[in-house]
This record gives sequence, C-alpha cells and structure tokens, in this order.
Amino acid sequence: MSGSVRSGSAFSGSVLFSRLRKAALVVAAGLALAACQDAGVPKHMKPLPAKIKAKMEQLNMDAKAPIYIRSFKETSEFEVWKQRRDGTYGLLKTYSICKWSGKLGPKIKEGDRQAPEGFYTVRPGQMNPNSSYYLSFDIGFPNAFDQSLGRYGTNLMVHGACSSAGCYSMTDDSAGEIYWLARDSFIGGQRSFEVHLYPFRMTAENMARHRNDPNMPFWQMLKDGSDHFEVTRKPPVVGVCDKRYVFNVNTGSKLNASAACPADMRVPEMLEAAVKQKQARDQQIFVATAAKLDGQDQVAAAKAAADVAARQASADAAAVAASPAAFANPVVAEGNAASLAIGGVPAPDMPIPVPSPVRMSMEPAQVPPAAEKKPGFWDKFKRRQPS
Repeated sequence: MSGSVRSGSAFSGSVLFSRLRKAALVVAAGLALAACQDAGVPKHMKPLPAKIKAKMEQLNMDAKAPIYIRSFKETSEFEVWKQRRDGTYGLLKTYSICKWSGKLGPKIKEGDRQAPEGFYTVRPGQMNPNSSYYLSFDIGFPNAFDQSLGRYGTNLMVHGACSSAGCYSMTDDSAGEIYWLARDSFIGGQRSFEVHLYPFRMTAENMARHRNDPNMPFWQMLKDGSDHFEVTRKPPVVGVCDKRYVFNVNTGSKLNASAACPADMRVPEMLEAAVKQKQARDQQIFVATAAKLDGQDQVAAAKAAADVAARQASADAAAVAASPAAFANPVVAEGNAASLAIGGVPAPDMPIPVPSPVRMSMEPAQVPPAAEKKPGFWDKFKRRQPS
C-alpha cells in the first residue's frame, strides 16, 4: 500500500515538473519573440515603457497630452511635466543629467563649452531620430533673447551617450524615454513644447546663496519666469522685448526683442498679484538667509585669518629651532661696550646706550669773542676827573 502511494506521489511530481517546464519554455519563447520584434523597431519609434504609461493614468494624464521640461544644472535634474486632464501640469518623472558642460551661467558664444540657461522652444523639426548620440533634439539656442545680446552657438542638444560639449547629455535609456514622450505629445497635437533651463532651483534660499554671483541680474529674470509657473502650474508664455524676458503679457503690439516693450503691455491683474505676493514672501526669506550667510562668511573669514597667522607662527618657530644661531641677538664685546658708553657703565642685562648720531657728527659750536666796546662821551669825561 505504501509503495503505491509513493509511486503515485512520484508520478504527480513528475507531471507538475513537466508542466512547469513547458510553461517556462512558453514564457521564454514569448520573451524571445518580443525581443526579436522590438529589435526590428527603429529606436525613435519604440513605445513608452508600460511603467510610464501606468503612472500617467495614476496622475490623470492622457498618453499623448502636452509636455513641459525643466532642468537644473546644480543638482543635475531634468524634469518632464505632462498636462493633466484639468489643464494643469504634473511632474511625471525626474531624470538625472548624465553630463553637462561648463559652469553655472548662460552660454555666450560658440566654443565656450557652456550649457545654455534660459527659455527655449522645441518644434517637430528639431527632433533628430538619426542622432549619433542615440536620440536627440535641438533646444533652439540662440533664442530671441540670446540674439538680442549677440550670443551665438549651434547644435545645442539634449541627447544620449552621456557625453557633453555644451549640451545636456543623458543615458541612452533616459534620452529614449524623453524623446518618446516628446514624440507622442506631437502626435497628440502639441505644436511645440517648452524647455526651461535653470542654473538651480529658483528658491529664495538658493538665490541668497548665489547673491554675489555676477549672473544674479540674469537669474532674477529667470526666477520671474519660474515664479509664474509655480503660481499657475502651467508653462508661462515667454516673450522678449527690451532685451529681457517677459511672461504671460497681453499687448496689442508685436514684441521686438531689441526694442522697447510696448506701452500697453500688461500681465493679467490676478496673475500679477499672485506672482507679486509669492515674490514678497521670497524676498523676506532672501533677506533673512543672506544675513545669516553674511554672518557665517565673517566667522569663516576670521577663522581663516587666524589659521594663516597660526601657520605662520608655527613656520617661524620651526625656522628658529632649525637654525637658532641665525636668529640670536647680536652680542657686543666688552671693550666695544665701554667705548660706546656715554658716561658710566650700563647695568647688567640693560641695553648699551648709543651716542646720538647728531652729537657725533657735529662739531661743537664756536662762540665768537665779544666785540670791544668803543669809549663814549661819559667814559672820556670820567677819565679826565681826578681820582
């Protein structure tokens, strides 16, 4: 009886193992087939990963809704925002910038290897599916603002391959996802999307931290655009006049980047009030943070000066210890001391007095003899009188 039970158990285990093996082979075949199918799809036509699509649904976003991009050099962050069904934008994903070149601050000219900062627009014609750096798009530098200041450069991209010479470079996986998101937004009807490139997150604290940078006037202008987005959660409409950026303005005239802004240019009243309210709060934080940082700078400067003095004293002491004879006080021989003394003998351990150089160099003043007085009338009269 027990033997037949063991035999039945063995048979059941064998059947289960066989079924699992067949299932594994089916899954492997399916994966291989999918890989073959994916391998035959051009990289710029690949679908978005299912994980991204699921997140869109969670955030109430249509798959082909418009996008908006922000990036921050200092923290190497690249944000893709997407329009929700209520018209506002939500953060879909933050990518790490693999490499960006240069330093904080705007691009000025071709060859300065500086990644741009500012507000740029990307249209379908700027997408490059045949990039040598996996997939890429041209950000549109120089824009009207750059051109009004004589700034120039070409082929400033967001691309893959993790290599940068003035561009924003991503890994191939990140560059692919960003490209596909842009592609789908164009398919959905978006005619262009905004790429806003910042040196750092435009918080009051960060502005205070960089308050002494010569780029601060430019960054104040960028912060104004950032504030409009923070208030509305919609990409600001960017314009340029009088060689400066303006945001969400209404005017009956066409803006000219190099000419004065139109007299009738206005920001909608409620929006302007909301932005100014935010900026007033930020200014209070800026002032408090700057004062704190100034105090820390003063303490740091005093400590640095003390450290320099301590190192110099230590170096001097080491020099004396290494060669004491070179730093000893000169000894005056006893005979010389006696010859230099000005009367008397100095007390022990007291410095020997030295004759005044004036007294040593000048001859004693010669007093001229008094002139003989000629006899007057009364002198002659006295001489005539008998004594």
